[in-house]
Amino acid sequence: MTATETGDKELSEFGYTNQLKRTLGSFHTFAAGISYISVLTGVFQLSYLGLSEGGPAYWWSWPLVFLGQLMVALSFAELAAHYPVAGSVYNWAKKLSNPHVAWLAGWMMLLASIVSISATALAYQRTLPQISGFFQFVGDGKGTYDDATNAVLLATLLIIFTTLVNAFGVKLMARINSTGVFVELLFAVLLIIFLAFHFTRGPEVVTETNGTGADHSAGYLGAFLIAAIASSYVMYGFDTAASLGEESVDPHRNAPKAILRALVASFVLGGLIILFALMAVGDINAPELSTVGLQYVLTDALGPAIGRVFLFVVFIAITVCVLAVHTAAIRIAFAMARDNALPAGSKLAKVSPKTGTPVLPAIIIGVIAVALLVVNINSPQIFSAVTSLAIILIYLAYLLVTVPMLVKRLRGRWPLPGAPKGRFSLGRWGLPVNILAVLWGIGMTVNLAWPRKEIYNATEPFHWYLQWSSVLFVAVFAIGGFAYYWFVQRHKVGVLAEHAAQPAPAAKEATP
Repeated sequence: MTATETGDKELSEFGYTNQLKRTLGSFHTFAAGISYISVLTGVFQLSYLGLSEGGPAYWWSWPLVFLGQLMVALSFAELAAHYPVAGSVYNWAKKLSNPHVAWLAGWMMLLASIVSISATALAYQRTLPQISGFFQFVGDGKGTYDDATNAVLLATLLIIFTTLVNAFGVKLMARINSTGVFVELLFAVLLIIFLAFHFTRGPEVVTETNGTGADHSAGYLGAFLIAAIASSYVMYGFDTAASLGEESVDPHRNAPKAILRALVASFVLGGLIILFALMAVGDINAPELSTVGLQYVLTDALGPAIGRVFLFVVFIAITVCVLAVHTAAIRIAFAMARDNALPAGSKLAKVSPKTGTPVLPAIIIGVIAVALLVVNINSPQIFSAVTSLAIILIYLAYLLVTVPMLVKRLRGRWPLPGAPKGRFSLGRWGLPVNILAVLWGIGMTVNLAWPRKEIYNATEPFHWYLQWSSVLFVAVFAIGGFAYYWFVQRHKVGVLAEHAAQPAPAAKEATP
């Protein structure tokens, strides 16, 4: 296999030599992308938010968010066809813009990924105690902080597991992840079929708002924009397929396909599950829909026994989702560290010769993620706000790629001239798709960060700083982080010697 086919030629453009092992096939990269999105995890963890804020009509936010994210995914697929490298967003921003923008994109993506590990792991609490009361280790679930404390315990066990798996190497991670994704996809299809046999109403249910727009000055539009956040929390992370490019076989072809397939599959399966669940639930006005979410539908429509089987599959989906997010965070940390863009860069970028993976980032990220969980014990409101912050940072990181890409298009410097034939390209659709990706990113960032009580201070005690936490946190982490980079780390940035590409050997002169 040639250097061009493996992607090592493009690595040399960044000044790197590949120290990671190419062992992942096309399904492995697809599985990484779809498990990060993890439609079962996201839908079952967040459906209560959409239903409580927008009623059944919140379903329309699913195709809306899909179309917007599809514009981003198409732009990323074109980038992945050229640069399938670790820490995709970080390195793409560096290639399209400059090291300063790249550092900010990488910093936001890294921070958001670590918080996402903690936030997603907490989904165990919405699933495992529903399967069996055995998993309610703390109290009986009726105490003020029983659920929050138990959630931290369950999530900690999961993060310890994902840390160990990632430390033992990408092959083990890929096997577990791919197996979990196969089970998730299989049972997602079965769930759709089972729900189809229990319909109690028609698809017109998605026109019902349950009066959720009554308290909004903008009417149902105001309610819908809040409910849409539930969908926007799910469909991201598809760039993970490209971030594993240095460990993939034929990444130029596999990474773009994996990005798009992961997003499309998640949209189709998630959209049908939400729709069919709303059509199958016995009482569409059941208060459990606004508190428990679709977990309630499983036991209500399918019965306790079958419902528990599918809840067990949700448990598997959550597990592989956290595993994929942890893997992606490690690749971002590794990518930045080999540029010496993080403290202790040489240690963080060290690849274990035995496992073929950077072990230290796996451990440090796991420790930080567990530390973040502690906040949730007595202050779940604060953690909810921080979780929303993570999603905002990801949308901002995506903008730090799509905006420079659009600038290059307008200047006629993208797509690259003389690119090898056969690679994914948007062709003449590139400019309109890129424009829509930028507009979508700006719109969703504003919607996510808008200081609403319903998202950032939903329950007492009410504090102004909680309601404005999205703006405050973004300012602190973005500006504070960049200030550290500018005054401290910027002067140390440069490809570490042990990761630097070796100069090509000089051609021997012909002897007479």
